[in-house]
Amino acid sequence: MSLPAAFLSDIAQLIPKNRRFDDPLSTLAFGTDASFYRLIPQLVIRVESEDEVVALLQWAQRDGVPVTFRAAGTSLSGQAISDSVLIVLGDNWNGREIRGQGMQIRLQPGVIGAQANAWLAPFGRKIGPDPASIQACKIGGIVANNSSGMCCGTAQNTYHTLAGIRLVLADGSRLDTEDAASITVFRNRHGALLERLATLGRQTRANTELAARIRHKYRLKNTTGLSLNALVDFDDPLEILSHLLVGSEGTLGFISAVTYNTVVDHPNKASALIVFPNVETCCNAVTVLKTQPVSAVELLDRRSLRSVQNKPGMPAFVQHLSKSACALLIESRAASPSLLREQLALIMKALACFAVEKQIDFTEDPVENARLWAIRKDTFPAVGAVRKTGTTVIIEDVTLPVEQLAIGVNRLIALFDKHHYDEAILFGHALEGNLHFVFTQGFNSAEEITRYQAFMDDVAQLVAVEFGGSLKAEHGTGRNMAPFVELEWGREAYQLMWQLKRLLDPNGILNPDVVLSEDPQIHLKHLKPLPAADELVDKCIECGFCEPVCPSKGLTLSPRQRIVIWRDIQARKRAGVDTAELEAAFQYQGIDTCAATGLCAQRCPVGINTGDLMKKLRSRDADRTKTSEWLATHFATALQGVRFTLHVANGARMLLGAPRLAKLSAQMSRLSKGQVPQWTNAMPQPEKAIRFNPAVTDERPRVVYLAACVSRAMAPSAADKEQMSLYEKTRSLLEKAGYQVVIPENLESLCCGQPFASKGYAEQADHKRQELIGALLQASRGGLDPIYCDTSPCTLRLVQNPGETCLDLYDPVRFIRTHLMDRLDFTPQQAPIAVHVTCSTQHLGESQALIDLARRCANTVVIPEGIHCCGFAGDKGFTTPELNAHALRSLNRAVHSCSEGISTSRTCEIGLSQHGGIDYHGLVYLVDRVTKARAH
Repeated sequence: MSLPAAFLSDIAQLIPKNRRFDDPLSTLAFGTDASFYRLIPQLVIRVESEDEVVALLQWAQRDGVPVTFRAAGTSLSGQAISDSVLIVLGDNWNGREIRGQGMQIRLQPGVIGAQANAWLAPFGRKIGPDPASIQACKIGGIVANNSSGMCCGTAQNTYHTLAGIRLVLADGSRLDTEDAASITVFRNRHGALLERLATLGRQTRANTELAARIRHKYRLKNTTGLSLNALVDFDDPLEILSHLLVGSEGTLGFISAVTYNTVVDHPNKASALIVFPNVETCCNAVTVLKTQPVSAVELLDRRSLRSVQNKPGMPAFVQHLSKSACALLIESRAASPSLLREQLALIMKALACFAVEKQIDFTEDPVENARLWAIRKDTFPAVGAVRKTGTTVIIEDVTLPVEQLAIGVNRLIALFDKHHYDEAILFGHALEGNLHFVFTQGFNSAEEITRYQAFMDDVAQLVAVEFGGSLKAEHGTGRNMAPFVELEWGREAYQLMWQLKRLLDPNGILNPDVVLSEDPQIHLKHLKPLPAADELVDKCIECGFCEPVCPSKGLTLSPRQRIVIWRDIQARKRAGVDTAELEAAFQYQGIDTCAATGLCAQRCPVGINTGDLMKKLRSRDADRTKTSEWLATHFATALQGVRFTLHVANGARMLLGAPRLAKLSAQMSRLSKGQVPQWTNAMPQPEKAIRFNPAVTDERPRVVYLAACVSRAMAPSAADKEQMSLYEKTRSLLEKAGYQVVIPENLESLCCGQPFASKGYAEQADHKRQELIGALLQASRGGLDPIYCDTSPCTLRLVQNPGETCLDLYDPVRFIRTHLMDRLDFTPQQAPIAVHVTCSTQHLGESQALIDLARRCANTVVIPEGIHCCGFAGDKGFTTPELNAHALRSLNRAVHSCSEGISTSRTCEIGLSQHGGIDYHGLVYLVDRVTKARAH
């Protein structure tokens, strides 16, 4: 059914066109979350204020239009999709207020969970919930799903750490439980609603059998259905209402802010992996550990261990464990090292009576800790990586009474065998009896759907009926467990949930068929297709973990959405459907605006680099092979051409003036569709060519200096306070540290090939890379001398095949930290410095080292939040400037206290200078300024 005209008309008056999406590409892109369902919304609205939400809900209520709220879309149970109106959080929902030295924190729903913890870290505190998706999921979803995690248990989830909430109900009315005036207004206008909630609470508490059942259910981890514990835990109707919203999955109202009572984040921790000979022994050990000072106990069945046994860094013994083995990954945390060691002794004493097949003793080493936890964290993606193309990965989430855990684990494994889910694995938060099981499922035939239905029916009967457990422990009910809520809770409790739903959402407009549904088959409908698209991305499970680091998210598409669209295009082509319109839209939305820097691969559970697919598609369309070959062969001439262009631009600036030139070039860039670069105040001046001087023989150690083509062509901008070139500054620093600087011969003709690779000309790119490697081998005397590259993207490209050559290559960060620290004396400056960690620096593993170096050089270091990639992406800052502008839209506010920024990429620094409003320079400028040669 189409949306009412009056509703659309009102929205058009309120929401700008660039925040309303109803085109086929956008609605398809937003039609997916991390679950195995798909619903295509008729309209997607990006909201930026609570006032907008209020108006939208009032109109939706008036016209009976269903709406669904979406934060990060990492929901695993189909909570964040809609076939009506999808309301998505925009940029302006990132507010926070830290109170009482971190004892409380008030957050808006758009804050990513990990960011909240980063703000609290200086106080030794964190929020209670710790979902596995905390690097991507947002507070709105964490609250709405009552998410928990590995250490959270039941005591530290949102429900139990809630200090206050601000909400909007289905009729558009607002309530802030921390604002006396808001409470007064709400009581006056909604007295009947509050009285009804109070009555339902009294009736529920008076019903001793029902009240006892509710209390029992919430001793377990439980997110099945609505939060009925609010009715037995509180008698104040405002408290009841507040806590009902927690875990309601957007079906009772919109959460516009939440205040948490934070929890201690102990700095000292140790982990151990203990493998028991069978499930029974393992689960008996869990029962003993319940009384010990442990913060996390993760169970991994033999299948889980088998799924990761061949991964690098895994203990060799994992491959040779017995068939019945079952492991516990145990972590303990404490306020001091001595207390931690006391705790470890107690834990090991408690476990001494259990038979053990293999074990890795407790270690406090952070590297070893990370390696152990990688075993647990890699299990889910391990299943995703080996699944057949076209199938999806399903992760279910149940709770069993801990005392029945062993029986329950074996019964679940028996169900895997019964329904032929041979690849299924089982792991979970053992202290809570919370088990996750992961399996692959195709939905391409009626037989496969029937198999899934039979399996879920058996799981529901086993967990909810036989064991009295929870069918959803922490992932939220969603639409995949909505048909089983009554089975788990019983008719009386189920009808009580419906009373609450109809009281708070009388017209049923909020996220219908989620949590509560009158359709017993809803979990078998709207199943998401995952058709083959390209082997580079076919393993994508559409989880959305990639999205926070993508510079184009919010401007065009995210990596997840690019894959969704490309999958659909390929499926349509195979079906003989015309895809011309969709492909035309995808050219800009998907291909042209992808920075292709590969940060998405770092966050992806299965390591997918969506940028590789976009570069492959650019290669398909790269039809200027002869031009590319000419440029590769005549690179020195091409470099001179770049300098000439910059010289002309600089002359135009002097002739026309900067404001007029900026306006004129912006118009020309638009008309030429990016063929004419856009001039800004940060545009470089032309650099002089570097003269080759043969190396001389002296006592100094040699370093081969590879000046990247961009630093050979681009001098500082005319507006930059610093006019010394990167080449001169680098050479000066290296010589100050006592090095003889060697320049490769024929430098003007050399290039790492990155400009060709980014345009899709792989052959020419590889040719230039090999040519450069040959020249560097010669300059470094066969790899004897270290090679310093002044731009981190070029370094990354040269080291992309480790072991290929004997070259000793360094980016600026690694060279300074390994070769210059003992040759220079540092005197940190008082002036604050901004740091941008480039994508290539992150890929090179030098992020923290860059930050540490900056802190060695300046007493105050600012690292802007939420900026992972600047979006300049080689030349896209010139040809697609909106990508750079979007990626750095929050930079100016973040660095206003600084007069300078540093980075390790000349092109990135152009965009950073323009959008940050301060000059950005290479790291060497800062290091040179604050150092003196150490006397020997």
